[in-house]
Amino acid sequence: MKKITLLFSLVISLNAVAQFSTARVQVIHNSPDAALATADVYVNGQIYINDAVFRTSTAFMNAVAGFPLTIKVAPGNSTSANDAIYTFNTTFTANETYVIVASGIVSATGYSPATPFSLKVFPQAKETADNPGIVNVLIFQGATDLPTADAVEPGVGLIVNNMVYGDFGGYLALPPQNYILNITTANNSSVLYSYQAPFATMSLAGQAITVLASGFHNPAVNSNGPAFGLWATMSNGGPLVPLIPVNAGTEDNKIAKATVYPNPASSVITINVQEGYNQIKSTVYDLAGRNVAIGTGNTVDVSGLATGVYVLIAAIDGKSFKQKISVKK
Repeated sequence: MKKITLLFSLVISLNAVAQFSTARVQVIHNSPDAALATADVYVNGQIYINDAVFRTSTAFMNAVAGFPLTIKVAPGNSTSANDAIYTFNTTFTANETYVIVASGIVSATGYSPATPFSLKVFPQAKETADNPGIVNVLIFQGATDLPTADAVEPGVGLIVNNMVYGDFGGYLALPPQNYILNITTANNSSVLYSYQAPFATMSLAGQAITVLASGFHNPAVNSNGPAFGLWATMSNGGPLVPLIPVNAGTEDNKIAKATVYPNPASSVITINVQEGYNQIKSTVYDLAGRNVAIGTGNTVDVSGLATGVYVLIAAIDGKSFKQKISVKK
C-alpha cells in the first residue's frame, strides 16, 4: 500500500525487537529532484516504504537503537535494495530523538549546483515544546541553490545568521504568536523572501515543529523544479504545510487588489480585478510547490485538478496577488 509518509518510518514491531533499546525518529523528504519525486526505502535489505512523496514527513516513530542499520534509498517503484542510489549506515543511540531530512540532488545533470543527495541528521530533537506556553521551532536550510542568508523576524530580530545549505538553526523558543519570517541576504541588506508564520492561528502552543527552506531559488537552472518556499512539518507528520508568501514591501503599488470566484471551484476560476489592468499572468501551485495550472487572461482552468487546496499566484501589471483556492468536484 502506498503511504504519504516520508522515505522511511523506521517502524519496527516492538514485539520483534523487544530485546533492543529504542530511539525516536522523524524523517522529512525534502529532495526536490524530479528523479526522487517518490522514493522507496530499504532497511537492512527489507522494503519499508513504497513511493514516499516529496514534502511529506513521518510522525516520530520508534526505531531500533544500539544496532547497526543500513538504510538504502531508491527511486520509487524499485524492485530491490540493489536499485539504491544512496546508502546510509547508522546506529541510533538509545532514548535519543532525531529529525532526519532527506535533501539534495540525485541527477547527474539538469541541476545547478548539483549538490549530492544525503540524509541530514539532527539529534536532540523535540516532539513537544519545552513548556505549553511556547512553540519550539527548528529551522533547516534545505534549498541547494540559495545563497548564504539570514532569517529575520522584524519584531524579534535576527533568528538565524549566515545559513548555508545543510544547516540546522537549532530550536527557537517563541510565544505562539503570528509572525513574519524574512529570508534576507547574509548582510541583512535586502529581503529575498517573506512569509507569514501564523503560529497563533495554527494553534501551535506547546508544539515543536520544523520549518524547512525547500525548493529552488532559481528553478530555471534546476529543471524548472519546485520554487523556493518555507514549509513546516508537525510532530505527527503528513504533508508539509506551506508558509504563505507575502510581499517584503507592503506599499500599495506592489500589491494588486483582486478577488477570485467561484472559490471553491470545479472547472474555471475568474480573477476579478477592481482596477484597470492590461495583463494578468497567473499560476496555480499545489501544496508540494508544483506548478499545476497556468491561467489565460483573467481565468484559470482547474477542471483537471483533484479536489484539494491550492495557491494561486498572479502578476497583475507588475503587482502581485496571492490567494488560497479550493477545488471541489
